[in-house]
Amino acid sequence: MKIFQLWKLVIALLAIVGNSYVYAQTAVEKSLPIEAPPSIEDLFRQPQLNGPNISPNGRYMAATVPAKGRMNLVVIDLETRKGNILTGYADYDVLSPVWIGDDRLVFTLGQFNSPTGPGQFDGGGLFVVNRDGKDFRRLSPTVRETRARNEFIFRSLDFYRGIPGNNNEIIASGNMTSADSTDLYRLNLNTGKFVLLTQGRPTDRTDRWIMDNNMVPRIVTAGIRDKLTEVVYYRKDANSPWGEIARYEANKSPKIIPLAISADNKTLEVASDIGRNNMAVFRFDPEAKKLGELIAQHPIFDMGADALAGAVAGVITDPDTDKLLGYAVNASKPERVWLDEKYAATQATLDKSLPDRINSFRRFPKSKRMIVSSYSDTTPTRWLIYDEEAKTLEEIGASRPWLDGKLVEQRPFTYKTRDGLEIPGYYFLPKGYKPGTKLPTIVHIHGGPFARADYWGGGFGVAEGQLFASRGYAVIVPNFRITPGMGNKIFYAGFGAVGKAMSDDHEDALKWGIEQGFVDPQNACISGASYGGYAALQGLIRSNEIWKCAIAGLAVTDYKYQLTSRDGDTAGNEAGVTLWKSVLGVNDLSEPIVKEISPVFHASKIKRPVFLYSGEDDIRVPLPQIKRMERALAEAGNPVKAHVIKAKEGHGFGKLENNVDLYTQVLAFLKEQFGK
Repeated sequence: MKIFQLWKLVIALLAIVGNSYVYAQTAVEKSLPIEAPPSIEDLFRQPQLNGPNISPNGRYMAATVPAKGRMNLVVIDLETRKGNILTGYADYDVLSPVWIGDDRLVFTLGQFNSPTGPGQFDGGGLFVVNRDGKDFRRLSPTVRETRARNEFIFRSLDFYRGIPGNNNEIIASGNMTSADSTDLYRLNLNTGKFVLLTQGRPTDRTDRWIMDNNMVPRIVTAGIRDKLTEVVYYRKDANSPWGEIARYEANKSPKIIPLAISADNKTLEVASDIGRNNMAVFRFDPEAKKLGELIAQHPIFDMGADALAGAVAGVITDPDTDKLLGYAVNASKPERVWLDEKYAATQATLDKSLPDRINSFRRFPKSKRMIVSSYSDTTPTRWLIYDEEAKTLEEIGASRPWLDGKLVEQRPFTYKTRDGLEIPGYYFLPKGYKPGTKLPTIVHIHGGPFARADYWGGGFGVAEGQLFASRGYAVIVPNFRITPGMGNKIFYAGFGAVGKAMSDDHEDALKWGIEQGFVDPQNACISGASYGGYAALQGLIRSNEIWKCAIAGLAVTDYKYQLTSRDGDTAGNEAGVTLWKSVLGVNDLSEPIVKEISPVFHASKIKRPVFLYSGEDDIRVPLPQIKRMERALAEAGNPVKAHVIKAKEGHGFGKLENNVDLYTQVLAFLKEQFGK
């Protein structure tokens, strides 16, 4: 099958906004042998294209591209090949652009590069713009704007769903009516005015709504103040009373988590772990409050929702008929099985044309064309348009084509903890590695900690894994207890385990590598950001024999400060603080254990070299607590080797020059510690 290329138009658009390094890097690529390792710029510069999204009529493509050091919104006419960059943010990345009809887009702002995946942090907000760049409107302010007014209650609106046949309004979710409750609103994109749709809701502290196929809000989940209890409410129709159909605890099983109302507007699809170790997808009768048919399950990984009630891959259905098309699961590698013969045939055609890759596709409702995403661990994502009638593939964009042929294999593994958990993760070895060779090793710990931040072909830890492996190091990127999506035993074992059994897991992942024969046990460094930065410091407090050094980014160093200080955004989230208390295993943040597991109070126990880095504008993990850690280490006689602080950066560095400087210093630090 012939594959055409459109993505050169994207490169031309980048040149208009001054990203000349795209051309410079392309020229360098041509002069380098294929074995040359990727530069820091290669690995940490923004993708030249991200998240292309096709308009309903199949003619226009929206995506984000690098401009002014951030990811900004572009629209390309796929027929005329003309494009427009619509935004010019220098402090935020555009996230989650969504088409409203064929002529408008709504989007939010945030941090594209963060330890737990793209996040809003001090971004957020809701914006609308025409595809020609006209009629731009801010519909909801950012977190930064709110804090600049000395307001700590963030009132916001988020895109919830479109309205069929209506290009002037959307359904938005937000807390405009009550600060502690999420409601649904009919939001006018032309005026910014909104109308409440969830009047008469059954309670306060609502947080997740589900509408039926007639756009009537009929399911809502709500929390209970100062508790980890979530209650699921349901009503038969718009005129019926609300009633409780399920409840669950955030820190324990079992759970019933509503996913959708079926096409019959009567039965529900839910994720549940009743009688099992992981979440599976079931039918549910809300009138009888009873689980029905098992629709989809996986022996290890969650489907439909994880134990934290976060959405994960599961059942694939036709949105119009509710016909079951297939199943998907976020396993160590993405897995998808089609039951529908037409979808299965399309998958087979794509896999034959694009071998040895993960290929997924999405149809357009008004077109015979579909958008295809194709990638592997060694080949970054490319997007293509597949024409079912002409049987042609047209490449419309590539995320990081300069990395083709330069990446190492991302290897899934499972390690066993000292108390018997079996936890999946990934590891990376340099190209040309010879079995039996013992290498200096970095163990990268993801942020969260209750986030699945690293996945097949992407994630903060995967980028570090590729960088360090390209410099001759072995890299282990383990998940650990409380990482969601991998079943109950792993997730719930993390409660009350911060700084204790959770840190055991980090050591056990290293032990696994030693047993495999590729780790030099005398040369192991622990690295991470956010919770991972905390874990790196805590690792040295626990043992200066296991770890030779620590790289701690955006690091939590004082849990009481983190959860009570208005310097950050955590203290204002009542439900979040309640959850964190359970994760720490306390009822009160003044309990001694909170201080015992906070690194800032134990700097004297750290005898090994430490490297710190921080964002000056980080409101998720505010800079003052990391500065306190720096002072504490100096007073203990072990000053940090470096503390890289970048202005106008938040929870993760977004600008290329800042990442280049950071990792240039990190590599120099590792070379000094390992002598390599």
